[in-house]
Order: sequence, then structure tokens, then C-alpha cells
Amino acid sequence: MPQNEYIELHQKRHGMRLDHFERQRKKEARAVHRRSHFAQEVRGLRAKLLHKKRHAEKIEMKKTIKMHEERDKKHKDDGAIPEGAVPAYLMDREGQSRAKILSNSLKQKRKEKAGKWDVPIPKVKPLTEDEMFKVLRTGVRRKKAWKRMVNKVTFVGEDFTRKPPKYERFIRPMALRFKKAHVVHPELQATFCLDIIGVK
Repeated sequence: MPQNEYIELHQKRHGMRLDHFERQRKKEARAVHRRSHFAQEVRGLRAKLLHKKRHAEKIEMKKTIKMHEERDKKHKDDGAIPEGAVPAYLMDREGQSRAKILSNSLKQKRKEKAGKWDVPIPKVKPLTEDEMFKVLRTGVRRKKAWKRMVNKVTFVGEDFTRKPPKYERFIRPMALRFKKAHVVHPELQATFCLDIIGVK
């Protein structure tokens, strides 16, 4: 088990408190009020960061709600016209199709679009630790050698926060942190500068 997971280890060995789930439920219920209070009190840069995060969350939530609503809507389908006479009470319903098919086709198109941007990455030869890291010696007498400086290009996500310099084991220099990559589209034969989503 990794370090600092002593709470999970204790729960595995001895189980949880009897009122654990009730406390969790109450904590979640209070979290909304605490968050609202913080949003009203916060000022300056922290407020800007908070509002940016909230704005992104709201957009995501609205998109999800819209997609769920779209699923239950009915659309008129001109292709499905029945032959012969139709009773008056069925006139409104004629040629209606559920939007589920529509939303499925949209999702399929999105997947196809996403597939176009797959980058054929050539096989990368494994690097040795000496090539990748430079040993940094610390302490008054320069005896401690547990810190490493990254020599190669690295990727860090949007939510990356550095640890305090004293406790930082792997130091990633700002000049080597890349967030964008030039990608060549195979069909269009054009190069685009795109954001890196993740590295496996």
C-alpha cells in the first residue's frame, strides 16, 4: 500500500464508525452552504479562480441536462408515412421518432471526429534514469541526494500545483512543461497546435 493511506488501512482492518454514512450524508448536505458562504466572502485572485471553476462546472452541467432532455423529445419523421387511412386521433402522432436515435447518432459522429485526431505515435525507446533526471544535492554539507531535476520535456495538467520546494522530490522546470502539441491531421495534411489532454 502507498504511503499516507493509513486511514484506508485502518478502515480495512477495523471497519468504519457506526455512524460513518450518516456523518458523510450530513457533511455533503452542509458542503453546499459552506461553499456558498466561501463564494460570498472570497476576494481578489482566489475569487477569480473560484468563479472560473464554477463557470466551467455550470457549463458542463447545462450540457448534461440538455443531452438528457434531448433524449425524451419527439421529432417528426417525414420518412415514416403509413399507407391507407389514418384515424383522426393518430394524425398528430404520425411519423414521430424518439430523439434517442438522434442523440446516439450525434454521439457516434463525435466519436468519429475524436478518432480523426488520434496521433500515430512512433515507438519510443525507454530512457534510463540518468538520462531523465539530474541528481540534486541538498543540505548544508550537500550530503542529501533524494531530489531529482527532470531533464526532458514533461506534461503537467491544468490543475497541477507544485509542492513546497522543500518537499518537492521531482522538480519540473517551467521551460520543460509543455501543455500544447503540434498535431498533423492525416486527411487534411495540415498541422494544428492543440492542447494536450493527457499522456499515457
